[in-house]
Amino acid sequence: MSFYALIPAAGSGSRMGGSMAKQYLPLNSIPMIAHALIVLAREPRIAKLFVVLSPTDKRWGNYEWQGWEDRLVVLRCGGATRAETVLNGLEAMATFCEADDWVLVHDAARPCLPGDMLGKLLDEVADDPVGGLLAVPVADTLKRAAADAASGARAEATVPRAGLWQAQTPQMFRHGKLTEALRAAGSDLTDEASAIEQLGLQPRLVESDSRNLKVTYPQDLALAGLILEHLNE
Repeated sequence: MSFYALIPAAGSGSRMGGSMAKQYLPLNSIPMIAHALIVLAREPRIAKLFVVLSPTDKRWGNYEWQGWEDRLVVLRCGGATRAETVLNGLEAMATFCEADDWVLVHDAARPCLPGDMLGKLLDEVADDPVGGLLAVPVADTLKRAAADAASGARAEATVPRAGLWQAQTPQMFRHGKLTEALRAAGSDLTDEASAIEQLGLQPRLVESDSRNLKVTYPQDLALAGLILEHLNE
């Protein structure tokens, strides 16, 4: 049994605005995706890192990816959606790994993953029969917006937060089972755990914290920079 990381990086990050794909935006002097790769490469249990790019990606070759060359594999088979990109990557990885090997799918836009959280995920899920993911219990009060608010968003109801968790990545599942789940689920899923759940399985929730944020909007980039400055203090 081995551990592999898969980083889907074929998207454009349209909500960030601008012409550069989000994963290549500079963050503390290096591309944002490099931060995700660095923390994964520091974990000695992860045998290889697979980055799944769009077939038309022209930026990857503009950077020097030094320090983990022997563990990094670039796959240019990204799809139109995240689910398609992950599934294409899993199928391309099949020549490297076995069905029972673990795959940790991690967002290229989560640059602040603490190394101890990554280790915690590996420790708690390595013997789990299903797999699991990093997640954070929801602390804020949740509101559901009315569908027909003519004058802007209006709160229709308060949603009970008991038992609700906010999913993060990495999400860690067996290569064979995750491939099966994504093939059956279709291409509109936003995370891998959703596909596993549709098989009737219950992924393990491993508690994380808010430092492991996903950069989605321009203001998130500044916050990520501040977190990275103090992450290892």
